[in-house]
Amino acid sequence: MGRLSKFPVVALLSVMMIAMFDLSGAQNAPADYLNPHNDARDEVGVPHMTWDNKLASYAQNHADSLTGDCALNHSDGPYGENLAKAYPDLNAADAVKLWVDEKDNYDYNSNSCVGGDCGHYTQVVWRSSVRLGCGRARCNNGWWLISCSYDPAGNVSGQRPY
Repeated sequence: MGRLSKFPVVALLSVMMIAMFDLSGAQNAPADYLNPHNDARDEVGVPHMTWDNKLASYAQNHADSLTGDCALNHSDGPYGENLAKAYPDLNAADAVKLWVDEKDNYDYNSNSCVGGDCGHYTQVVWRSSVRLGCGRARCNNGWWLISCSYDPAGNVSGQRPY
């Protein structure tokens, strides 16, 4: 009887470990980046973005290229770009929240940042940026870095995001 009673406990622990693994991966799926972007866009009345695998590959390659020193260096490529890093972990929702929280620093009337950065936020809600792709990488120092690419690029000088 002792052997039979241990089997369900082992099976339950295995299922719990698999569920925990799947949950951590799910926090960085395309929808985990796209949904909070589109929620922010809903607030200002601009169309939703769609996920783009080409952009995701570009963003992942860029994130991977930064893992040596984990510096938030932009790719200077053809796309708009937001970067974030954190320790000990950074998931999609956390990164997008960091960018969207800059909304308080954006003054629509003057189309400028007041009291801090707002360029990450304006890229998130830039009306003509309709495709999104993101990548996530662990840096050599243990930090996590997320790069998101936007097409077409936003933050065009002299233009309003919405």
